[in-house]
This record gives sequence, C-alpha cells and structure tokens, in this order.
Amino acid sequence: MKGYRTTKPVIRQRGSALIVAVVLLLILSIFSIGVLKSAEGAHVQAVQQKRQTAALAAAEAAYERAMFAMSQQPDLLSALAAGTFEETLSFPDSQGSYSVSLATFLQAKPIFEITAIGRSGIYEKTIHTYVVQAINGWAMGKCKAPVGGSSFIDVVFATGEVVDLPVEINKENDSPDVRDIKIQGYPVFLRPVYMGESRYTAGGLDKYVSVMNCFKSGIYFDQPMLRITDNSGLDSKIQRFRDTTDARFRFTPVADAPVLKLPQPAVHLEFFVENGLGKVCITNNCTVRGFMQSKDSYTYDFRVKPKSDGEEFERYPIYAYHVRRSNADTNGDRFIVDLPQTYVSQEFGGVSSAPAGQIFVDGNVIIGSGRTLGQQTDVIQGQITIVATGNIWIADSLTISDQDDSGRIYPRQANGLPHPENPNVLGLIAKGVIKIVDPGMTEYSYVDTTPKEPAGFTYVPIGNRESAAKPIHVRLLPNPTVVEAAVTVGGGGWGAENVRRNNYGGRKTVNAYNDQLILRGSITEAVRGVVGVVGQDGYLKSYYWDERLLTGILPGNIWLKGKYVPVPGAWTETQTALAQ
Repeated sequence: MKGYRTTKPVIRQRGSALIVAVVLLLILSIFSIGVLKSAEGAHVQAVQQKRQTAALAAAEAAYERAMFAMSQQPDLLSALAAGTFEETLSFPDSQGSYSVSLATFLQAKPIFEITAIGRSGIYEKTIHTYVVQAINGWAMGKCKAPVGGSSFIDVVFATGEVVDLPVEINKENDSPDVRDIKIQGYPVFLRPVYMGESRYTAGGLDKYVSVMNCFKSGIYFDQPMLRITDNSGLDSKIQRFRDTTDARFRFTPVADAPVLKLPQPAVHLEFFVENGLGKVCITNNCTVRGFMQSKDSYTYDFRVKPKSDGEEFERYPIYAYHVRRSNADTNGDRFIVDLPQTYVSQEFGGVSSAPAGQIFVDGNVIIGSGRTLGQQTDVIQGQITIVATGNIWIADSLTISDQDDSGRIYPRQANGLPHPENPNVLGLIAKGVIKIVDPGMTEYSYVDTTPKEPAGFTYVPIGNRESAAKPIHVRLLPNPTVVEAAVTVGGGGWGAENVRRNNYGGRKTVNAYNDQLILRGSITEAVRGVVGVVGQDGYLKSYYWDERLLTGILPGNIWLKGKYVPVPGAWTETQTALAQ
C-alpha cells in the first residue's frame, strides 16, 4: 500500500508532461507551417519579381536591337517596303521581340514606330515608341580632302573659326590611330560634335585630351556611322526620288554642242519670284564646256571614281561656261513653271508625305541666274529638292524668300537665318559633287578667252558682269556668296572649283585673295572639299545650321545618318500577366 501511494503521483506528473509536450509540439507545428508558408510566399514573390525584371530587360534589349538594326539599313524605307522588319531574341530565362513600321510623316520626315516585347513566365512587358532619323548639321564621311587617286590632305579647323552647326565625322580606321578631326590652335565648336571613333587608342592613350576645351557643347564618341559613303543607300534614295517625281520634271539632258571640249550635259535652273509667286525657269539640254587640269598636283577638283566604293578619286571636268540651243524657247527646252507645279507626295503603304517640289536630273545641274529673265532671280519661294546623278554646279547666290505665296512676311533672325516658321526651303542632292563654279574661267587662255557659240547655240552668262566696259563674258560671283540649302554630296565634297594649287588655276574673286562664303542650312559630304586656301584664293567660310530642317520641311527623305532618336513624349511602357 505504501508503494502504491508513492507511485500514483508520479503517473500524474508523467501525464501532465505529455500534455504539455503535445501542446508544445502543436504550437511548434503551427509555427513551422507559418514559417514555411512565409518562406514559400517570399520565394514566390522573388520568382515573380525575377520574372518581371527579366521581361523588362528582354523588352529593353529588343528595343536596343531594333535601334541598332535600323542604323544598319542603307535605306530604312526601302527595307520596310521589301517586307516585314522584325526579329525575335532568346535569353536564358526570357524572350524578346521587336517590330518596326512606318507610322506617319512629319511633313516630309518619316516617323517610325517601334514595338518591343519582353516575356518571362506569365509576365509580358511592352515598350512602344516613335523614332525619327537624326538630322545632321555638318557631316563628313572623311575629314580629309582628296588630292589624288587615293591620296588626301588634312583639312584643319583653326584658331578664329567658329562652327555654329553640329559636326559629325565617321571613323577613319587609320593606322596608327590618330584623331579623326584635325585641329590647329583653338577653333570654337558651338554645337555638339559626334565622332565615329573612340576617344582612346587601343593602348589606352587619350587622343583628345589637349583639345577638349574647343568643344563648348560637348563631344561624343563611338557614334553610329553616317551612311553617305554607302553607295547602295544613296542609290536607293535617288531611285525612289526619281520614281516619285512628276514625269514632266524628270530630265535626261544631252550635250550636243559641237566644238566645245569635254562637253557635259546639264539642265539649267533659275529661281525667281514674280507677282508674289515662286517660279523656276528650266532649260534642258545645255552643254557645259568642261575643263580638267592635266595632272593631279594641279588641282583640288576631285570626285569619287565610279564603282570604287568611295575609296578612289579622279579629276573631273569642272564648269567653265555653258551654251543652250538658240531655239530653246520654241522647241520646249526652255520654259517657266510655278514651283507648286513640281509638287508631289511620296507614299509608302498608304502613308503619304506632305506635298512638296521635286526635280530629278539624270545628268548635271546648273543652278543660278543667267541674268536673262530681266528680273531678280535665284530666290526660292516654295519647298523643293533638286537631285542629280551627276554634279550640281552653283552659279550664283541662292537664297530663300522671306515671304510665302500668300504674301505673309517672315522676318529674318538676328544672325541672318530664316524665320523658324518660314516655309521656303531648298534641298540639293548629287551623286557627283556640289561645287560653286568660277565664271571667271572664260578669261583664262587655257579655257577659251571668248566663249564659243557653235551654230544654233547661244552662250549663257552666269553670275555678275564685272563692268559695262568689259565683255559680257568677263564675270565673277558676288561677295559674299550666299547659299541657303541642305546640301548632300554623295560623290565627293562641298566646295569651290578652280581654287589655286601650286600656281595652277585660281578663282576670280572680288577681294585680292579670299571672298566670303555664307552657308545657312546643312552639309553632308563623303569627303571634305576645298572651299579656299586662307590668304591665297577661294573663300573664307561662315556656316550656320538651319534648325527648320529638324521639322521635316525638306522634300524627300534624303537624310543618310545612321542614328535614330525617340520622338519626345512618345515613349510608353505596359506590363501584363498572361493567363496560365
């Protein structure tokens, strides 16, 4: 009995401990389940966050890929016309895709639409934006001027020069690797400068450290290449321009004046305003008396050699003077039209540009007054682009009117640039060169001291007659010579013909050595052209960027830049979770 009494409390204690243990186990189980649930939720959340981030990264990668692919196209509109422009990208935990299409036109400027999609798991991220081709101020395929078949001279920016337009220079791939922009002293660049090359050599040497203070608005490296040296891109744009030009304003001139040496076929255009309306006098089938120095070392006048991919250059027959058929007014060669008669729209897949003027010449073009119309000429009132498969020769100042056909006046800005709302504009595109001619060549014995007028042909004077006391062919261009245009030179450089070199040639100038050349617009050139030699001959340059070109005012999609930029405010992003 005593033993019984002593063991019973022990049994009770053991029973209480068991209950406590069970309760504790239950609590621990509930806690563990909670911890597991919490861990599972955190894991799921982490996976979801990872998927969302992966989808966003894939969409951004697809967008970047689209922009790169666009930059590689010689002519994006032609690429879109040939079929769909899209691609799919695969990543370890996601997939991206993009598509590009033509959305609309801003006047004559194409607006492209990019849709980039990233997917990871159930998550989909979409980036949607509109982009435009970047527009340059002064762009160069090579910042050197040809002086032979494959030889060049450095073109230097020097102390005292102020460049008031953005500059873009392609990578030269030179060895040893030196700066692709040549600077002497401290010129001032008031707009950004874009370089195709790196700032550093392969060995890490800073090529630009000594000149960085010249670039007041910054300099940017490793930029997309300008496509002016891409023959297929230029040819594509020229062909499209031809196909969209009204058949009445497509010309294939013939040079048929006998006796003239090195005859070059050309169309002569003279712009003027009459009774408040912009007009152009067109003379087809002109014959240019060409002249070409006998040695490379005698001249700066070179152009890209055909089928050389822009790697070889050759002397070409420069402009000396020209004649037209004597019956040009009656045989249909010579006629006057209002500029709006040349207006057409370019259309792609049902999307049309604003109407504007186009003239296409399968040959050469002379632009400038013959002073034969009895009124003020060489003023452009309207929107027009001239495209030539040969050269474009500028034979006088070319300025745009400060009023439109309705009579509204657009006062100039303080720096001489057109008013921002002025609707008038001139574009020049040549597969050859675009050069300012020297009408004084008719005074040189190596050309013709008196222009020849074969039977049935009439000499056409250009520029200014030097004085009433001198023969009509003794002429020169005004000082300053002013050109207001967007200039695109596919076969060489922008410049002036007959600039003196090694005592050969020599432009006739108003001043003893250099006249002034003022350009308001833009320049795109395969290589640099010689405008003048300071203190010796030719022109001193003053160039200004016409920012109206950014608005798409210029007829035809002539831009050849490889860079595209988003339209401000046009970027949108959306995210969705797909049904499982």
